[in-house]
Amino acid sequence: MPETALAFSGPRIEATLVRHARDYPVREAAIVVNTGVTDVHIAETPRKSIPPLSSTILADTRVERADTLVLLRVRDEAGLPGVTEDPGWDLLGDVLAGFPRDTPLWKSPQDDAGTVTFDAAHLLGEAPEPLRPETYDVKVNLWYAPAGTDCAIHNQHDFIEVHTQVHGIGRMQKFREQDHRTLYQDVVMAPGYTTPDPFCSTAPDGTYLYPWHQYRADTDCVWLAVEYHRRPAAH
Repeated sequence: MPETALAFSGPRIEATLVRHARDYPVREAAIVVNTGVTDVHIAETPRKSIPPLSSTILADTRVERADTLVLLRVRDEAGLPGVTEDPGWDLLGDVLAGFPRDTPLWKSPQDDAGTVTFDAAHLLGEAPEPLRPETYDVKVNLWYAPAGTDCAIHNQHDFIEVHTQVHGIGRMQKFREQDHRTLYQDVVMAPGYTTPDPFCSTAPDGTYLYPWHQYRADTDCVWLAVEYHRRPAAH
């Protein structure tokens, strides 16, 4: 069962990708993210699972079987704001055209976390059976924002995404319009928590429809983004 340090793993946050886990021991407390699309069972009684696209905190136990897992451990909580000085971290306003440079939102290097096959409509709860499975590349990266940061209301993504809280207390928020006064759902996130469902739905043309949404940092926050990018159809 190969273990690989992810591109954003460092002295402050250790991030490991585990593939093809079989009786995998989690000895030290870690946030364990199931980036696959099948249940991951924990070897305890009663037998419970980590559902697809979700996470928990485990310690001193074993994972029976998993296609891919991401394990996250905060190693230097006091020095965590310095994570933005690690190699490959960028202020989003420096690398994304049009994003305001006065918004203190930082992005780590992105890394690959394997591939999965699923029917998007089935995964998103729109269809009872998986009728059109497709292959998706899984990409992961960390984000950092200091306390009080609104990370910009937006509604455009060409992928399916979920977020896992790594450090601090944050919120994933939904709005009716690109206006903070139109907030209609506020999902509080503590370490180890993943947004329970992707926010998007499928569109007839194969794209994804997102509500206006944003991440807000109540405290200094680090979170993991897991993105599912559909592979172009072969011709």
